[in-house]
Amino acid sequence: MEINLIRKSGLFNFEAGNSGGNTVELDANPKIGGEGKGFRPMEMLLVGLGGCSGIDVVNVLTKQKEPLDDIKIKINATRKDEEMPPIFDVIDIHFNLYGKLNEQKVERALALTFEKYCSVSNILGRSATIKFSYTIHN
Repeated sequence: MEINLIRKSGLFNFEAGNSGGNTVELDANPKIGGEGKGFRPMEMLLVGLGGCSGIDVVNVLTKQKEPLDDIKIKINATRKDEEMPPIFDVIDIHFNLYGKLNEQKVERALALTFEKYCSVSNILGRSATIKFSYTIHN
């Protein structure tokens, strides 16, 4: 796995690219001179958590032959602002799942995701409390 970053503009605006040609822009907090031209690095960690857990939930539900029509994920996080560096304290991740889904299978998919499969949650969970919840929309 290789990621390359190039400085785009201003002090802190970077473009990150992967070997597949995909890119994402990053920027710093405006408090230190960021210009809002991209995700902040800590936001990217939350994007990684949402993507990793979302992929795993969809994968498990698909293998269980559950009729998942759509999924939307919302993440809220707090940081330990009194510490340096200010790492995440609590991360709340909520899954809105659409379809005629079996609640026990959804709970099993989420448990497997956060206990076994999602490497990002495993890493972040070593320093932060990760709480997950869900709503099934039939």
